[in-house]
Amino acid sequence: MALIDSKSASEPKPLLRPKMLELDCVRGVAVLMVFFYHGFGQRQNVEAFAGIPKLVVRLASPGGFGVNLFFALSGFLITGILLDSKHHPQYYRRFYVRRALRILPAFYGLLLLLALLGRYGVQSGTISWAFLGLSAVYLANFVVFFGVPMQVGLLWSLAVEEHFYLIWPVIVRNVNRRTLGALAVIIAVASSLARVVTSLLGHDCFARYTWLEADALALGALLAVLLRGPLGTRKGLKLILLGAVLVAPALVLLDVPFHGPVGGGALHITALNLLCAATVGGALLLGTNAWSFLVQHRTLRFFGEISYGFYLVQMVFFNIFDHLQLRFFPDIPSFKGHFGVMVVRFLVCGSLAIGFAFLSRWYFEERFLRLRDGARPHKADRIPEATAA
Repeated sequence: MALIDSKSASEPKPLLRPKMLELDCVRGVAVLMVFFYHGFGQRQNVEAFAGIPKLVVRLASPGGFGVNLFFALSGFLITGILLDSKHHPQYYRRFYVRRALRILPAFYGLLLLLALLGRYGVQSGTISWAFLGLSAVYLANFVVFFGVPMQVGLLWSLAVEEHFYLIWPVIVRNVNRRTLGALAVIIAVASSLARVVTSLLGHDCFARYTWLEADALALGALLAVLLRGPLGTRKGLKLILLGAVLVAPALVLLDVPFHGPVGGGALHITALNLLCAATVGGALLLGTNAWSFLVQHRTLRFFGEISYGFYLVQMVFFNIFDHLQLRFFPDIPSFKGHFGVMVVRFLVCGSLAIGFAFLSRWYFEERFLRLRDGARPHKADRIPEATAA
């Protein structure tokens, strides 16, 4: 009996489980990438620094791509939830009610906070009602189209996610798994080509319109579909990852015969999104073998658990700091180009944002999550959500 128990303990865990702790860590990595980008990389000229400051700014500059990792992870988790609950009689109601309870309270709380901060002069400038109104109906990534300035940059990504939540469940419900996989591929290719065409027509291929950002979500969704089919084994996942890491550099090497970035670098984003989906798959591999400690670190899991609130409020605290510094300490140089001020800004705002996100997660968002989880009448009906996607 002991030998049997020892053997079973050494065997790898299933790739897909009700609770995949390694994906909390992926979420933690993603939100920290964005945080370091906002703290050190955003609006910085790396050449204005030297030595260690230059290295820190250079390493933080790509951190904005943490949003792409969020998209790939979300596409994977949401598609898995939808596939696993596809035949439930209350499929739509359960999904949309649970999504609403997870997302809307903190989101509308943020919009209220932004309105109050601008009204009482705690941050520079007042957020316009037009921007808040468009954001409230998840059109923040279309504000420029309506002639409204983008006043809070991070809200565009939430709009893209919400469009995915609105449309994708209907598709999953009405097609089989193989067709769903084919549609995910078509969406990923179409989104990539849309960026190329947009660039060739002289427009910004990195604009935040949903059709220019959909490939990361689609590739995450494709991974979820493949892992619920014949490739849903460790060997199959390794083949998927091999394909992703071979195709990604090939997309970048397409620049060589054209002597410059194809479509203004539009395919570089596709390559990045492939690697983001591969990161999710790689975490599943490591999280189910003897190396699981590498992707289930307690600190990263903590940031994964508070990631939603942390993502929402971090720029709020940075903006408040910048406004108050200019108002009360005008003789102190701006963080732009001054590494010492940048570090102080990062530590002060980071501490406040982490504390605020922690309190929000466990004393505000948790109340709505309990309502969501309490809606499940029978244990057997519970949908594996992995990590509260």
